[in-house]
Amino acid sequence: MIVIKRQHELDIMREAAKVTAYILDEMVPGIIKPGITTADIDRKVEDEIRKNNMIPGFKDYGGFPASVCASVNDVIIHGIPGPKVLEEGDIISIDTGTIFKGYYSDACRTYPVGKISSEAEKLIRVTRESFFEGIKFAKVGFRLGDISHAIQEHVEKNGFSVVKDFVGHGIGQNMHEDPPIPNYGKAGKGPRLQAGMTLAIEPMVNAGNDECLVLDDEWTTVTTDGKYAAHYENTIIITDGEPEILTLLQE
Repeated sequence: MIVIKRQHELDIMREAAKVTAYILDEMVPGIIKPGITTADIDRKVEDEIRKNNMIPGFKDYGGFPASVCASVNDVIIHGIPGPKVLEEGDIISIDTGTIFKGYYSDACRTYPVGKISSEAEKLIRVTRESFFEGIKFAKVGFRLGDISHAIQEHVEKNGFSVVKDFVGHGIGQNMHEDPPIPNYGKAGKGPRLQAGMTLAIEPMVNAGNDECLVLDDEWTTVTTDGKYAAHYENTIIITDGEPEILTLLQE
């Protein structure tokens, strides 16, 4: 069941999302560099969330042991922070969120570590662009498939692959709510969008094929061909006009 949020619920979600936006768009870019460990990043993010009197949305969610998913290079999603040291030329996706007064925020960015290859730069750029191509259709009257189709079309025309085994989702009092939001599909299909829907739209893009493998820790998900993957996500609200992106710092 898709939950349409009331105004006071949207206001709470906006507050939760402000902290997530600050972390991903201002704080994390300043700490990603060769020599830092993924555990260091996780600790700094958790400290910032708690400093703002919020709860890390990911920690202990389904048993996940950290406040961020830290996914390096060929890790698509759900990388567990630890002693891994970032090196020049790596890319890393940081996925995180908060809980505030019982409501979630959720967002992700992929960052370069020092100087990266032109192909990796393109992968990060196209993944981000595909989100914005998708939300051109995140308006009342369109269908969910219109968003999904636009994401897939942009990714594939740039020579990359959309991950099909994992999808975006509704969000609110639960991290994962209806509807599931694939990053592929046919335009004109799926639920019709309504004002008050809150969605976490998250293109996950592989440089090679679209196949995934979940490792023995039951979290870390990697590309099967060892090529890089990127991830970009925001929590948005469907409004009577343009979509409102909650987890993005406004310039």
